[in-house]
Amino acid sequence: MVQRPVLHWLTSGLLLGGVLLVAVFAVQPLGVSTQYVRAVGGLWGLVAPASAESNPYFQAEKLTFGYPEMVVIGIPIGAMLAATIFRRRTNEAVPEPWLTRFGPSWARRFSAAFAGGFLLLFGARLAGGCTSGHILSGVSQLAVSSILFAIATFGTAVLVAQPLFLAPKKA
Repeated sequence: MVQRPVLHWLTSGLLLGGVLLVAVFAVQPLGVSTQYVRAVGGLWGLVAPASAESNPYFQAEKLTFGYPEMVVIGIPIGAMLAATIFRRRTNEAVPEPWLTRFGPSWARRFSAAFAGGFLLLFGARLAGGCTSGHILSGVSQLAVSSILFAIATFGTAVLVAQPLFLAPKKA
């Protein structure tokens, strides 16, 4: 399969920045982690209404459907469209870097991805916002807490990625 070249990082960054500025000024700052809490609270309210009503966290975040929820729905759709348009979409369950380092088990890869996503969302709620809210919206507004969060996030990513992908290959 012939792959189209990806956009230059600077072009991509400027386009993302432009979309972000339009979103911030037209609607509100971008952020998505709260929507997951609202969805869980809404579903929990259907399964165990008394428990959901007595939970202060679910009470503070009521189930809604609007701009932020549309962003959550649009993220995977946009990713799929971009991968299809730029011919970067693959159907492999275990990509080569994972296969080389950790072996062919797709269950292990998806379990690690799920656990990582859960920890990321849990940490985002503890921090009062996710990477899209803090790094994209917060840094664009020059919020000191968001700038510190971005430094901590990228610093941690570098520290974790180094041993993970520079570790000896599995035999």
